[in-house]
Amino acid sequence: MQSHPNPEFNPSVTVHRDRGLQKVLERLIGTMERDALVVQTTNRLRETLQVDRVVLYYFYYQWQGQVTFEALSSEEFSILGSTGPDDCFNDEYAAMYLAGRVRAIPDIESEAIATCHRDFLRQLQVRANLVVPVLTPKGLWGLLVAHHCQAPRQWLPSDIELMQIEAQVLAAAPCIQES
Repeated sequence: MQSHPNPEFNPSVTVHRDRGLQKVLERLIGTMERDALVVQTTNRLRETLQVDRVVLYYFYYQWQGQVTFEALSSEEFSILGSTGPDDCFNDEYAAMYLAGRVRAIPDIESEAIATCHRDFLRQLQVRANLVVPVLTPKGLWGLLVAHHCQAPRQWLPSDIELMQIEAQVLAAAPCIQES
């Protein structure tokens, strides 16, 4: 009687499978840590700044991205999954944010911005906008954005500083740097 080795009981196969499962588990834990950090950050910013919406716009490929997280004062302000205006966010804007640009717009109706940008912000019900880059060693990971939707808003230096600090905290987190 000849026995055939069962791969389930082969130690080298088991060790290889266990390493693979360990890698999957580590990636899952990292994703959960990242998501929890972003949710806490966006919620804290929305409450502290008293705005209608704070979002994380994540870049998944060469200036292509979407809103992956949002904290809202009301569900009517949800823009989760929004990808932004393709014709407005180009390499020039990306380079400015990559260089650390912070953009505070107190009123989109009176600010000198591109028509496509204004139309896009109107479509999202934005009246005032504050954008801060999340810069990791790999580059521009995302944008942390506060939207005041119901009226113009004069952004205070402390508002801008808070957003910058929170973006830096996100950028420094290992779970963000590894994603």
